[in-house]
Amino acid sequence: MVVLPDIEPVSRESTAAVIARQLRDAIMTGALPPGTQLGETDLASRFQVSRGPLREAMQHLVSEGLLRSERHRGLFVIDLEPSDVFDIYLARSAVERAALLCALRGDRELIAASLEQSVADMAAAANDDDPTALSAADLAFHEALINASGSKRLVRMARTLLIETRMCLTLLQSTEQGVEDRVDEHTRIIDALRTGDADAALHLLDAHMEDAIGRLVPGTSLKEGEAPAPV
Repeated sequence: MVVLPDIEPVSRESTAAVIARQLRDAIMTGALPPGTQLGETDLASRFQVSRGPLREAMQHLVSEGLLRSERHRGLFVIDLEPSDVFDIYLARSAVERAALLCALRGDRELIAASLEQSVADMAAAANDDDPTALSAADLAFHEALINASGSKRLVRMARTLLIETRMCLTLLQSTEQGVEDRVDEHTRIIDALRTGDADAALHLLDAHMEDAIGRLVPGTSLKEGEAPAPV
């Protein structure tokens, strides 16, 4: 038996972890918009905690890339520049392509059924004119696809990417793409997955990513590697 010194049982989620999770959710949903400065005094009062666990939580988010630190100014929610959006979708494309290939080797019918629930939620949110629920359902589709891979590392790699993606989806709502088109794109990916047509499934996923990046950052292409110049 290996003896590890100074290791104590963990009985519950730490205060810092709870704060980090709530701040992460607020960033993801847009409650804390890009560029927002986080004031320690105000947040400590809202969470009713001391500054110690609050600082620890915020440093977690700095390490995840969701907050940026500016010398002598403090911490801010990251702004997504065009080059950031391109990079997010470039990384997502690699992760989700790998996840889709794994899913194609799994229980395709079961996976397709779970993805269909997310698409149904998207359609329901559109009917209710609820953009927040629509983005949540859209994100749930991609999260379910990655989880279906059965790869712990792909899931871990995707965690921050999906939070950043939620920020992108808020921007995507301001483009001309209709909800019906978004639902149709997801549905066709499911159909190809269900039939086991790997080439079609990968092509549709690539097209889905390419369409999104073309709307968010016009003039760029994931296929051509045409990333925008950093600002």
